[in-house]
Amino acid sequence: MKSSGAATREERDAPTGHDRRILGIVVELLETEGYEAVQLREVARRARTSLATIYKHYANRDELILAALQMWLDENRYAGLAGQSRADGESFYDGQMRVLRTIFEPWEQHPAMLKAYFRARAAPGGEQLVQRGLDAVIPAFGEVLVDVDEAFVADLTTIVTNVVYGLLGRFAAGEIAITDIVPGLERTVYWLSHGYEAAQR
Repeated sequence: MKSSGAATREERDAPTGHDRRILGIVVELLETEGYEAVQLREVARRARTSLATIYKHYANRDELILAALQMWLDENRYAGLAGQSRADGESFYDGQMRVLRTIFEPWEQHPAMLKAYFRARAAPGGEQLVQRGLDAVIPAFGEVLVDVDEAFVADLTTIVTNVVYGLLGRFAAGEIAITDIVPGLERTVYWLSHGYEAAQR
């Protein structure tokens, strides 16, 4: 029987019913026509609802886009992390890449959503996207890094975070292909992992 305990923040924030339909339309616009195509009047028209109804739930365009992106991220990027565990004999490198591939490979099928995410994270309220991502990713990485030196974990986190941001920014600027992101992470994690393991011998 399911516990009757308090709902998680994700469960409380999860859109339902009419909101899901509105946010689904925003996701469709982001994927097919781009960030600028998301206009409240057009969303209301496609949803066959009034602007007043949309404003009742979302104060402005930025808030609406953030909510749509968060719904998509929860369903496409972070859902795959649930239930993952470290396999017997899994190397430090393999464990990190298992988590990172789960997070980043979905972007390869949805490049427009990655561009929208990168833009939205710099918009008002965008820090919520970043924090929700950390909330989903940290437990998965915790299993991989459980026996690793804390000082190295801190350095690893800083380096990988900066590399991720740089790769996403270069993709958003059209400097690299979306399929270059995971290989870039693989090389970074490989050399960091092997350097750490060599130092422990």
